[in-house]
Amino acid sequence: MKKIFLLFLFVFPSLIQAQQFAVTFGENLSKTPLDGRLMLFIADNNKKEPRKQISDDADSQLMFGINVDNWKPNQVQIIDSKAFGYPIRSVKQIPDGVYYAQVLLHKYETFHRADGHIVKLPMERGEGQQFNEAPGNIYSIPVKVTLKKASNQLIKLKIDQEIPPIPAPQDTKYIKHIKMKSKLLSKFWGRDIYLGANILIPEGFDTHPEAHYPLAIFHGHFPADFDGFSETPPPADMKTDDYSARFNIYGYNKIVKEEAYNFYKQWTSKDFPRMLIVEIQHANQFYDDSYAVNSANIGPYGDAITYELIPYIEKQFRGIGKGWARFMYGGSTGGWEALAAQIFYPDEYNGCFAACPDPISFEAYSSIDLYKYPNAYYYESPWKRTPIPGKRDYLGKVKCTVEDMNYHELALGDKTRSGGQWDIWEAVYSPVGSDGYPQRIFDKTTGVIDKKVAEYWKEHFDLLHILKRDWATLGPKLQGKIHIYCGDMDNYYLNNAVYLMEDFLKGVKNPTYGGEVTYGDRAEHCWNGDPNQPNYISRLRYNTMYIPKILKRIEESAPKGADLTSWKY
Repeated sequence: MKKIFLLFLFVFPSLIQAQQFAVTFGENLSKTPLDGRLMLFIADNNKKEPRKQISDDADSQLMFGINVDNWKPNQVQIIDSKAFGYPIRSVKQIPDGVYYAQVLLHKYETFHRADGHIVKLPMERGEGQQFNEAPGNIYSIPVKVTLKKASNQLIKLKIDQEIPPIPAPQDTKYIKHIKMKSKLLSKFWGRDIYLGANILIPEGFDTHPEAHYPLAIFHGHFPADFDGFSETPPPADMKTDDYSARFNIYGYNKIVKEEAYNFYKQWTSKDFPRMLIVEIQHANQFYDDSYAVNSANIGPYGDAITYELIPYIEKQFRGIGKGWARFMYGGSTGGWEALAAQIFYPDEYNGCFAACPDPISFEAYSSIDLYKYPNAYYYESPWKRTPIPGKRDYLGKVKCTVEDMNYHELALGDKTRSGGQWDIWEAVYSPVGSDGYPQRIFDKTTGVIDKKVAEYWKEHFDLLHILKRDWATLGPKLQGKIHIYCGDMDNYYLNNAVYLMEDFLKGVKNPTYGGEVTYGDRAEHCWNGDPNQPNYISRLRYNTMYIPKILKRIEESAPKGADLTSWKY
């Protein structure tokens, strides 16, 4: 019946009730049917491909998405007014004009999980869950189209391109790459699942075979390779016309390369502490990062990292292999992970240095109180709807609302499958729904908060609540290990939860927490605790900022008889 209807549309296009886009792909791209999220991108310019012009900010272009199941070669899929759109809801709202149109299929695979649920999700393919860069995704070349709302148009778009595989990074003298199959994660997902890591080994590693090293885990988003380290300086004639809109500065590309070279010089200098630095690759079916905890929807990543990956790395690269010699640091996602892993595995790690952490209390879930607010999109009022802000600059100017950000994600994918920030929080923290996908913390279209899900979040992943609830047993194991840094104008309001955590930590007794919480005046996201450098510099110095702090912690806390000499040369 559907085939007859589509043929009818092609033969009698004047009877179409609204603007529509007919999409096909050929057998050269796949002879078998495909599942996934089919996305249409519309841009009013051709500065970049439309698929690369979608963002939370005001300059975002348009996109619309639908699910496709068992989509066969040469079969027509129609994107029409029913497709959910962002920033506008429907294709029928597109103003008349000349645009550039492009379509892309973000492929889904079927997983038979150990919990009995069968789900369709995008497999991570080496790109860190970026839909517009994922190898194997298929897309069309942008074409110029003239859109007129008053006319009944059927615009045909042909998918004829495929994103190629990403070459694996190569080992160097200092940077090594490993990949290991996780038994825990493979069992959960019903297929082989791997963890990877990029490892920076110290100067003298090969010439000091007797040395065993402390381990520093730099948590963060998916690292394709070890970033921020370069054995060569930037070219003297390197162009500096690159503009960073985030930092309002020209030449930031050269600054980044200069900092990477400066780190290399420090790393190989005589007095820099000799340690292993590890960046973990744990992209998954929902995001570029697992949040390094055990999750009902994502799987036992906390156990897999702590009990499988870390010992594997320490054995292969001569780590000391004891909890007192393991440390964590990171910013944003990495900041939350460092603090969460320290709390959930208090004996396995000896300190966390958490910068601008994602919400560490759900009383301040960005700018939302999940326990008191009825709605995540609007402040409660009997007479008006005041939008809840989602992102700001250092002067407090709102860039987008929570609703904007979540509508963006809903266009990218339903059932928590967008690969976006709000959806990964939901995938990590929520219980599993009856359909096998994460239960919504709030309705994605209306913003209404589900208080039962919020209670689950509170008991399992609200880090402040967990510390308050369990301080009698956790406190003695965490004394001196918690260090938090945040800009007081964090773009995503993350400082609000840090204030709440600080109030608690400074008030605890038996024992006192023995760490530090500091803020950067008017500093935005990714401020890491350095009051002497602008944010665009300090964010490039996580390693050199925290390694000396780790050394100090080792000297203060190492147990009697610990190896404090083999790695000091």
